[in-house]
Amino acid sequence: MRLKDKIAVITGAGSGFGEGIARRFGEEGARVVVADIDAQAGQRVAGEIEGALFVETDVASNHSVESMVRAAHDGFGGLDILVNNAGVTHRNQSMLEVDEATFDHVYAVNVKSVYLTALHAVPALKESGGNIVNIASAAGVSPRPGLTWYNGTKGAMITLTKSMAAELAGDGVRVNAVNPVIGETGLTTEFMGGEDTPEIREKFISTIPLGRMSTPLDIANAALFLASDEAALVTGVCLEVDGGRCI
Repeated sequence: MRLKDKIAVITGAGSGFGEGIARRFGEEGARVVVADIDAQAGQRVAGEIEGALFVETDVASNHSVESMVRAAHDGFGGLDILVNNAGVTHRNQSMLEVDEATFDHVYAVNVKSVYLTALHAVPALKESGGNIVNIASAAGVSPRPGLTWYNGTKGAMITLTKSMAAELAGDGVRVNAVNPVIGETGLTTEFMGGEDTPEIREKFISTIPLGRMSTPLDIANAALFLASDEAALVTGVCLEVDGGRCI
């Protein structure tokens, strides 16, 4: 097993990519902390992964993130892997139509969370020689119109991944990212402008050379590689899992 007895915290693990990552890590022997703001969804996922622990977590809250990391210590005795997956978006629309409250919320969840998890998780990762996997987006590399402010959060996550990798390498902590193309998650309809129809899907899929959207398993397999010892010399990489969208 590629992650046998590794302690992994995965944010936003109650659905979508995070759920796929949590399940895949569990299959590979990790001791999984399922962190999600949605208690019902998070408890469901944790209950279906052997030995997993659920922690209700608001990644935009300093106190909540501190409690999440403490729960990993109390429940399993440490921390080896942090997956920053939790994210939100605004609806696909003119950048001038996104209200300030929505803008603030998107940046708090998608960007501030990386800061907060670093504050509380990096000390533990330094002790364990662990690593961080950030779930960014192809939107941070090849942005689509209508998602400007969301695109900016993912561009920030990509830059943070590289800067954190450079700063933490001396402490033996690796930091990498996965850049998914649009996939089957709770955000899909919002990415499409509030309506998910075959015609709209085809419009998005037509921009992906391999001809399909991503799946949670696609992203989970990439995260698994980056989190495993197979990637021991890999840091600062932002791996596009996008069917060729960013070519």
